[in-house]
Amino acid sequence: MSKYEILTRDEMSPRQRQVADAIAAGPRGSIKGPFIALIHNPELANHLQALGEHLRFRTGLPGHLVEIAVLITAHRWSSDYEWLAHARIGREAGLSNEVITSLGTGRRPDPLDSDASLIYDFAYETAWQGRPSDSAFSALKSRFGSATSLDVLAVCGYYTTLAFILNAAELPLPSGKLPAGWGQKAASVE
Repeated sequence: MSKYEILTRDEMSPRQRQVADAIAAGPRGSIKGPFIALIHNPELANHLQALGEHLRFRTGLPGHLVEIAVLITAHRWSSDYEWLAHARIGREAGLSNEVITSLGTGRRPDPLDSDASLIYDFAYETAWQGRPSDSAFSALKSRFGSATSLDVLAVCGYYTTLAFILNAAELPLPSGKLPAGWGQKAASVE
């Protein structure tokens, strides 16, 4: 059971409705996932949705590379909701079930192309060690530039924030979805 009431539009304050409408009008299309809880703090929801919109849709990186970083972060924090949502998004962006399954079990996917390998190393070290190694940082920055290296750092930080919110809020998983099963043979890729 969610620790935050799932508000109907009629239960929202004018500011909550304004933020909900802005989120629904953007690329997400509706209030879902962490924004079900975040709408209780409309200013925070508004700022986080703007950051998330940039990180998911406007970094200039191909979507499958962004999703590698997101899935590493979801696995790091055992965030079922984030994992289930982004396993689907990652698949739609071109990640194979094998890559997604490897990420969900904490194994490096094999094979990875050179760009995916750079993102994997950078994001994995950031999520699990708190910072990328000098070699991972230099390799990513040399390939993609300063702005994109900051975007990938921010992806890891942003999705860590959302994982904390989702895990603490205990939002129900979408109908028919089971928890990812961290540490088992394979995290769900359905």
